Amino acid sequence: MTPPAPRHSLKTYLATGLLIWIPLTVTFVVIRFVVNVVDQVLVLVPGRWRPEAVLGFPIPGLGILLAFLVLLATGLLFANLVGRRLVAAAERQVVRIPFVGPLYRASKQVTETVLAPDGKAFRRVVLIRWPHEGSRALAFVTGVSPAEVQARTGERFVSVYVPTTPNPTSGFILLVPEEDVIELEMTVEEAFRAIVSLGVVLPEWPRPDRRPHALP
Repeated sequence: MTPPAPRHSLKTYLATGLLIWIPLTVTFVVIRFVVNVVDQVLVLVPGRWRPEAVLGFPIPGLGILLAFLVLLATGLLFANLVGRRLVAAAERQVVRIPFVGPLYRASKQVTETVLAPDGKAFRRVVLIRWPHEGSRALAFVTGVSPAEVQARTGERFVSVYVPTTPNPTSGFILLVPEEDVIELEMTVEEAFRAIVSLGVVLPEWPRPDRRPHALP
């Protein structure tokens, strides 16, 4: 077999180099951004106690450690009965403040729903008809539709979140008829990878350890 032409070899080497460096660069940029954002927690520390004042130079990532310790201390402090009563008393005062109260209640409900161990939000990946009848989109089940919607329409709906790509933190909340929702076997992590990669990185299917299910 004749060796490939130098031009083809050069293209192969360049593509291989890109495949190595692009993921590393993106990962580094994202991690650096997260570290820089979390390091802003250091503004809570008095100026004379900060690393640049004590050591003469900043320590990247120290804010993450500080944030972890603050979260841990808060959990230990308010996980007992006395702490829960203090939190409940403080919440009753916060919810009475105009504009702040509804915002706090909404964020608390979302947090409790997403982080609950037995919660069902963002646990299932489904396929729905969107944005029109002839196309499909990946979505995450967030819950059932409000009781009023079911009562007024006489149908059962599923509440789903359709993320945008490549930024899945923005998207749309849709109420989809239950019979139009196709549940997929891919995990939430696999679906996020497919969305962030613009559909390039797709999970393997059928699964090696199970037989494929027939689509409805």
